[in-house]
Amino acid sequence: MLDTLFRGLFDSSTASVIRVSDFLLCIFAALVIGLIMALSYMYRTRYSKSFVVTLATLPAVVCVVIMMVNGNVGTGVAVAGAFSLVRFRSVPGTAKEIGMLFLAMGAGLIAGMGYIGFAFLFTVVLCAVNVLYNRISFGAKKNAARYKSFRITIPEDLDYTGVFEEIFADYTVSCELTRVKSTNMGSMFRLTYDVVLRDPAREKELIDKLRQRNGNLEITVSKQESADAQL
Repeated sequence: MLDTLFRGLFDSSTASVIRVSDFLLCIFAALVIGLIMALSYMYRTRYSKSFVVTLATLPAVVCVVIMMVNGNVGTGVAVAGAFSLVRFRSVPGTAKEIGMLFLAMGAGLIAGMGYIGFAFLFTVVLCAVNVLYNRISFGAKKNAARYKSFRITIPEDLDYTGVFEEIFADYTVSCELTRVKSTNMGSMFRLTYDVVLRDPAREKELIDKLRQRNGNLEITVSKQESADAQL
């Protein structure tokens, strides 16, 4: 009776059916794997609850899909197409988030094929490497306090071409004008500079110099954004 309940309506008499005990074992293993991945991702990382829960359950979802495909080429092609649509239905994520999602899918695929030992070994090794890299700040930009973005508002009658280069030359190692935007009905310009400070302790002194040049209008200093953090 139990075998009949879990047999597909369109299965032939010769089709092999996954035993319920094997199915539950693979699901449980995939959930444990997802929990390990979620915990490793949370280590020294800013995260949202929704992403962590998704990461913890994704291996089980992939595991079930792979078990249901079970050698059926047509179903496998359909599943591949369905997974490809997920990328276009989601907001862009950071490189780390996308990497962890691929890791979860890979572990779920291994568990779904029945190689539970390899799935755990794969998860433990990759999660350990992830935690190690986070602990030693692998790839972190050195002297991050020196990298700043200045957003400076100037009146429209002030020629922004080279207006602050002389000041920046004294206080920065490098300076690049990355954006010019008109604001306040075209009566002002907002300039964005990406700079590398010579001495972060002299930042206040630099701002005072810029205020004298732009007529004491608004100046915003922020951490320099890194576009390569996203894929």
